[in-house]
Amino acid sequence: MQKTLREIAKLIDGEVVGDDSIVITGVCGIKEAEAGDITFVANPKYFHFIEKTQASAIIGPRELKDAPRPIIRTDNPSVAFAKVLSLAMPFETVHPKGVHPSVMLGEGVSLGKDVAIGAYTVIEDNVAIGDKSIIYGGCYIGRHTKIGSDTLIYPNVSIREHLLIGSRVVIHSGTVIGSDGFGFVNIEGMNKRIPQIGTVIIEDDVEIGSNVTIDRARFDKTVIGRGTKIDNLVQIAHNVVVGENSIIIAQAGISGSTTIGKGVTIAGQAGLVGHINIGDGAVLAAQAGVTKSVPANTIVSGYPAKPHETAKQVNACVQGLPRLYDTVAGLKKKIAELEKRLSEKQE
Repeated sequence: MQKTLREIAKLIDGEVVGDDSIVITGVCGIKEAEAGDITFVANPKYFHFIEKTQASAIIGPRELKDAPRPIIRTDNPSVAFAKVLSLAMPFETVHPKGVHPSVMLGEGVSLGKDVAIGAYTVIEDNVAIGDKSIIYGGCYIGRHTKIGSDTLIYPNVSIREHLLIGSRVVIHSGTVIGSDGFGFVNIEGMNKRIPQIGTVIIEDDVEIGSNVTIDRARFDKTVIGRGTKIDNLVQIAHNVVVGENSIIIAQAGISGSTTIGKGVTIAGQAGLVGHINIGDGAVLAAQAGVTKSVPANTIVSGYPAKPHETAKQVNACVQGLPRLYDTVAGLKKKIAELEKRLSEKQE
């Protein structure tokens, strides 16, 4: 890449403060950048790196007024930097083309226009796949499952029978959708399986990371709402309903029959019990242990999860326990000495 700051600003709809004729030849993170590179800073808590970076220019938010080197002010520095990165280092993905000869197609399979299926994928009976969808090699699609248009399924994904996958869905490697929910009943000391006969619905524009498991419902359906993004290594149990445009981050686990609202953020390693409701716009902080329903637009953290400000106060108290222990031990020692003196006087 070799573009002036003026050209880059035009590309990202930004405003240059400083010399806009500087030529940019590379893109790099703010700590690693060197002369000729452009970098970015989005969060004010990282503004102190501006003084230290060796970059020739910085993409920053509108509120960034000045810097020791030229800046491009934008509404969303992260998105703007991604555009510049794509320009500097174009990444060409080569997807499978056509249907590989080794693919095993069952009876009654319906393939839309320009569908691509990679080697050694198994498509069972009566599966329907929409136009321009791409399924990499080593995948399994169970019978009577329907997949929409422009959906991208990476290698070694298993999608079980009688499921519905929407359009423009992305599913990364190792994910299993529609496996049996974890349903057992103890009869005379033996755990007996409860049949899981429901389905899973993945709505349009969902992205699912690697090694995610989404269980089929016991009855009815497990639902992942339109536009929701799921990170790697997430477990979603039977009959869970996730609302539109939610974010679920790595290693989170959601127990059965829990309902997640729209625009919810579930941070890494958060765990939710079953049969609760999480309101629209709620944020469940990392490692939160959520044991009861959470109202809309509420931030909770800790275990058991509680309003974030309360959790911080509790944590501050816990951090003070060593000092409290020493104080109590000292007081007990003084009380013992006073009691001894009083006893001696009485004698």
